[in-house]
Amino acid sequence: MGLTLTEKILKAHLVDGEMIKGKEIGIRIDQTLTQDATGTMAYLEFEAMGVPRVKTERSVAYIDHNTLQNGFENADDHRFIGSVAKKHGIYFSRPGNGICHQVHLERFGIPGKTLIGSDSHTPTGGGIGMIAIGAGGLDVAVAMGGGAYYITCPKIVKINLTGKLSPWVAAKDVILEVLRRLSVKGGVGKVIEYCGEGVKSLSVPERATITNMGAELGATTSIFPSDEITKKFLKAQCREEVWTPLYADTDAVYDEEVNIDLSKLEPLAACPHSPDNVKSISEIGKMKIDQVCIGSCTNSSLLDMLKVAHILKGKTVNPDVSLAIAPGSKQVLNMLAQNGALSVMIEAGARILESACGPCIGMGQSPNSKGISLRTFNRNFEGRSGTKDGQIYLVSPEVAAASALTGVLTDPRELGEMPEFKLPEIFSINDNMIVAPVTEAEMNSVEILRGPNIKPFPETAPLMETIDAPCSLKVGDNITTDHIMPAGAKILPLRSNIPAISQHCFAVCDESFPTRAKQLGKSIIVGGSNYGQGSSREHAALAPLYLGVKAVLVKSFARIHRANLINAGILPLTFANETDYDSISQGDELVLENVRKFVENGESQFTVINKTNGKKIKVICELSGRTKKIMLAGGLLDYTRELMK
Repeated sequence: MGLTLTEKILKAHLVDGEMIKGKEIGIRIDQTLTQDATGTMAYLEFEAMGVPRVKTERSVAYIDHNTLQNGFENADDHRFIGSVAKKHGIYFSRPGNGICHQVHLERFGIPGKTLIGSDSHTPTGGGIGMIAIGAGGLDVAVAMGGGAYYITCPKIVKINLTGKLSPWVAAKDVILEVLRRLSVKGGVGKVIEYCGEGVKSLSVPERATITNMGAELGATTSIFPSDEITKKFLKAQCREEVWTPLYADTDAVYDEEVNIDLSKLEPLAACPHSPDNVKSISEIGKMKIDQVCIGSCTNSSLLDMLKVAHILKGKTVNPDVSLAIAPGSKQVLNMLAQNGALSVMIEAGARILESACGPCIGMGQSPNSKGISLRTFNRNFEGRSGTKDGQIYLVSPEVAAASALTGVLTDPRELGEMPEFKLPEIFSINDNMIVAPVTEAEMNSVEILRGPNIKPFPETAPLMETIDAPCSLKVGDNITTDHIMPAGAKILPLRSNIPAISQHCFAVCDESFPTRAKQLGKSIIVGGSNYGQGSSREHAALAPLYLGVKAVLVKSFARIHRANLINAGILPLTFANETDYDSISQGDELVLENVRKFVENGESQFTVINKTNGKKIKVICELSGRTKKIMLAGGLLDYTRELMK
């Protein structure tokens, strides 16, 4: 029986466990990436482990999230990350060099390698045949120190692509169609592997758009084969020597299969407030819009920008629409300037933003109140844009540009004949905004520069014998990390200061939660299904840790957030019977007796006693040998320190 591409790469990197679906495996990590919103904490954690030099083949620190410098905090974080990178063997991508996933695809990604990043959209690297996975910062720190990265051995879903995209239908429409079919929970515990003749019609940037938004499926990662198209892209980046052909075996066996005929797709949009709330543009109709934002790690490649420039050429943005465009990297921005496309955008009335994440994470360009904003981004969670009642639609660059001109949601197929868009034979290569680290012999001469906003990792403690605590908050289904720990220009600068950022924890749901939780001293959070979907931000676990949360009891977890809770030493529990969710109210006193003993004995089912109403509730907490030890120790940092003694 043949192997899938995913199985081939995982098997080649396996260092712990067996390739049995549903069982935990540890894999060797070749590359890591961090960004500045998560990076400061990741490097504080790396320092705390006491490892002098990274042990990966390549680790890169990017500055792309917190680039709006409204005070000293972001600048201090950038300076700290730059000094840590210089000292400890990490390459440093300076502010202005671009979005981590776009730059990594261009300059560092290698087919067949493993990559983890402290950003949930790290699977962008699957566009060139990497196993690229989003993870919490502490997992990335451990990997930089030479440790394995642990995942549940995934099921593999085959997306069989046939046909070819029709004119003005985009790669964004492919992943929106997958989301429409599978939902934001459909990829949990799975890798999405793209196969079929239709793959050959998609360029690497188009493939990367599709793997990027695989994160919205809840998938572990997504991957395309490494073929002649991959080779051509790497050759154009002057990196042909790293190319390796990689395919699934013809007799590979998949756990699920989805067939998509590319020729039958039409322009789509994800409607508020979820990436899987997908409808066709024709179905939504000529809706008046207020804003258009083009960019993000999903749709900011040179190919995307050339299509946008073509649509805008010789025209003017509708007077009722604000159009903002953010090229994904310095390379893209520079090439747009060289070929005249940037001038076309400016002449049309576009507002050109720096090469950074920007509006995607609420860092500027918030729409007007109740404003309808079309964005080429990957998430449209309520309030993420910075405007609580903003109505955010996720669309392709083609839909976005056409609509910016008309002032209403517009099907780009109305534009007439589409020209052929080709990537250049050679990209403009200039890596002068990437700073290499000093040699190992020089590292002792490098001073780590810390600002006053940079606070240490929150205090942890071994798992308690018995947890007796009130329910401090009860929330519903599909709670995102944006609900738990909001992003945006006001809050992101506090990412390196857990005491300060914790005051915004669950502010979207209940502004009184931080004060209440802190006063209680210890508490338990209760939630619905798919709890913690969205970003990889470990702050959604670290802030509750600081506020005294000892356990989270929900119907089901998103993969990364559950891992982050374990890493923080917070017990992740699920209802054995989901109807028991209704038997707990906020304020109820909940007791888990002898919980430490149960975990030590490897038991996966406990009883939670609701002392307020007398109900006994069966809960599940499946911990492997390793995660059991992490939980008992009080978190991954404590566990890692013990291993290194």
